[in-house]
Amino acid sequence: MSTQSIKDYLSTHEFFSGLDDNFIKFLADSATQQKVEKGHVLFQQGKYADKFYLLRNGQVSVQVPALVGPTLEIQSLGADQILGWSWLIPPYRWNFMARALDETELLEFDGRAILARCEQDPKFGYELFKRFAALMSERLDAARQKLMDQWDPPGFA
Repeated sequence: MSTQSIKDYLSTHEFFSGLDDNFIKFLADSATQQKVEKGHVLFQQGKYADKFYLLRNGQVSVQVPALVGPTLEIQSLGADQILGWSWLIPPYRWNFMARALDETELLEFDGRAILARCEQDPKFGYELFKRFAALMSERLDAARQKLMDQWDPPGFA
């Protein structure tokens, strides 16, 4: 996928809708196309975060690793969904873990370059942060709901 086709894709994507063309071009220039195999771990909780992803196809599971036993899946994300917001907020550590459930094609964005642009251009930073704030809220709400569904001690009303 060329930079121009990435730009065209982003300009019609709901998440980036309404962004200035210069912002879209910068984001396209900051993206690389990746293909990951089933089972590939995109990131691990607690590790340094410096990127985010836009899934083109396939599925990725957003998980919380358990101290003992299997990980807990918070959400399963598919085509056209954004993955990752930890690159935007200090201390820049992943809050979840992400694993490909299928062979997955995605765009990987250079979070360091985008964050530097946010610092230099507050309008760009504000527009991007509004979008990621909504994403953070959605992921944290999904995590809360999943934990509530899983944690059902006897006698708890």
